[in-house]
Amino acid sequence: MQITLVHSSAPRMVLEVSLQVPEGCTALLALETAGWMSAYPELGTQALTLGVWGRRVGPAHVLRDGDRLEVYRALRVDPKVARRERFVGQGARGTGLFARRKAGSKAGY
Repeated sequence: MQITLVHSSAPRMVLEVSLQVPEGCTALLALETAGWMSAYPELGTQALTLGVWGRRVGPAHVLRDGDRLEVYRALRVDPKVARRERFVGQGARGTGLFARRKAGSKAGY
C-alpha cells in the first residue's frame, strides 16, 4: 500500500516522501521503515505528535492506502500567550474591528 510521510523539521522546510508499506502497518512502523526515527533523533526524544490528513492519531494507528501521515513539531510558544503579547504591543485601538474605523462612525462598524 502507498502512503505519504510529511515532516517539517524547521519553518519553511518540508520533507515529503512516498513510501510503500505492507497492509496493517502502524504509524510508528511507517516512520521506522522510512528511517526517520534514526534520521531525526528529536522524534524519539519528545512526545511524538502524528496526524493523518490533519487529524491527530496515535503511534499505534493502522494506516490505509493513500494516507498522508504528518509528523508535527512541538509548539515553541503558546498561541494564547503570543496573541496576548502582540495585543499589548499594538495597543487596544490598533487591532481588530477598531483598527480602520471611519471618522464619525460608531464603534465596531
